[in-house]
Amino acid sequence: MNHAEHAPIVLDIAGTELDRNDRRRLKHPLTGGLILFARNWRDRAQLTDLTAEIKATRPDVLICVDHEGGRVQRFRSDGFTHLPPMSALGELWMKDAMTATDAATACGYVLGAELRACGVDLSFTPVLDLDHGGSGVIGNRAFHRDARVAALLAKSLMHGLLQAGMANCGKHFPGHGFVKADSHVAVPVDKRSLKAILNDDAKPYEWLSTTLTSVMPAHVIYPKVDPSPAGFSERWLRHILRRDLAFQGAIFSDDLTMEGAKVAGGPVDAAQAALRAGCDMVLLCNQSIDGGAAIDALLDGLTRARDQGLWHPDPDSEARRLDLLPNTPPLPWDELMHQPQYQHALERLP
Repeated sequence: MNHAEHAPIVLDIAGTELDRNDRRRLKHPLTGGLILFARNWRDRAQLTDLTAEIKATRPDVLICVDHEGGRVQRFRSDGFTHLPPMSALGELWMKDAMTATDAATACGYVLGAELRACGVDLSFTPVLDLDHGGSGVIGNRAFHRDARVAALLAKSLMHGLLQAGMANCGKHFPGHGFVKADSHVAVPVDKRSLKAILNDDAKPYEWLSTTLTSVMPAHVIYPKVDPSPAGFSERWLRHILRRDLAFQGAIFSDDLTMEGAKVAGGPVDAAQAALRAGCDMVLLCNQSIDGGAAIDALLDGLTRARDQGLWHPDPDSEARRLDLLPNTPPLPWDELMHQPQYQHALERLP
């Protein structure tokens, strides 16, 4: 097999433009994605130049960002619309369900069109976690407590993303909303049975099987199902998500540097564990800030693991990655601002 047939690593960069090391890492055959953060943002012109330079360096790279609305929105100035937290759509649903679905589509369109106008390919949204009331890290990022409401609002949001030519990412499979701990700094444990989880928190994944284009599993351990966090569990990813729930799209690991991932070891071991369990792509975030030694270690370590037969590239994974790239040209920002569909969507936001 050609070694370039699977580029599973999503990495980051330190600044607002590429440096020599960023360009070198982007050209690495195992690099398939780049995730942007607020530190990579100064203004729209800079972001548009940055994404153009990234694509000039590596045309097939998937440029991603966590841009949900509410408190998780990386770009907030220079014309970017402040999108509401998803709970605002859930609250609107309780007053007027059909108006809420229209507002959700408006949110998705504004979110996707503004990002794409600046050269971003994919936002890791929507959050499909249910609002059980106890999770500080999820909280108002969730649409609702009711899986049916969450699924329909998420589907409406994804419809808006689709109109903007953007794929989607449901997270955090099979559900992060029940546990109180934050997987960025702890290893949350959800002690419910598989049946309880599948009948509640994981339901949106079943109902959205034909709509979701990618999924991100939770760094949560469900000990009644598997001793490993979901993102490192073949049972959760290959057996339940792929086989039982018939999910066809790409699976991204959550950030391998989060506390919830460290049960799988350092980033190189964790990346291999995630890929073996069924992830197509692995994220390594915020490691470029101090020179990027951890990124180089992952690129080198995964290359060695492949050459030693410890990890096998998967052409199906690569096809799923490439499917997430937009296949329509974006509307430039100035044209978008005058587009009637966009102006109407702004008026429909909750």
